[in-house]
Amino acid sequence: MSDHSAPGADRPLAGRANFLLSQLGFHIAQTFAARLAPLGIAPNHFGLLTHLDRGEGSTQQQLADALGIHRKVMVGLLDDLEQRGLVERRRHPADRRAHAIHLTSAARELLPRARRVADQHEEEILAALDADERAQLITVLQRLAGHTGNPPGVHPGLHHPAARSHYPVTSADSA
Repeated sequence: MSDHSAPGADRPLAGRANFLLSQLGFHIAQTFAARLAPLGIAPNHFGLLTHLDRGEGSTQQQLADALGIHRKVMVGLLDDLEQRGLVERRRHPADRRAHAIHLTSAARELLPRARRVADQHEEEILAALDADERAQLITVLQRLAGHTGNPPGVHPGLHHPAARSHYPVTSADSA
């Protein structure tokens, strides 16, 4: 029996959900990274800064646990952000052995700009859909993401040390 007689063997790639999701995911990831690059951050930085904005003062370990990522990856991401002048580590008030992570004023200025970039990017990606279709898409994608076991709002790319950004730090990054 040849592979051509297997179920779905003649189905074109454009009719396969896994291919379409992969194709769109790659495109969206690449264009989002390119749009954030002029701000001196990568998508993983944006995600961590957004999370910190909601839970400032968390320890590195609390952040790693909340995001489900390895502590070494968290340290690397925080090192990147600290080098860019976007976060600072302070002694934790309740645990002298730990550091509390805080956003800097530069991060507070950067986040609204980065959110506008994210909003504009999403608007362009979803331009072909009306409001009802957008709501349906979000619902279906949330269900699929939940089925994979990924925590809501946490990108699986953060789980691996290779996810660290290697954008060079420039003087404009801390401006």
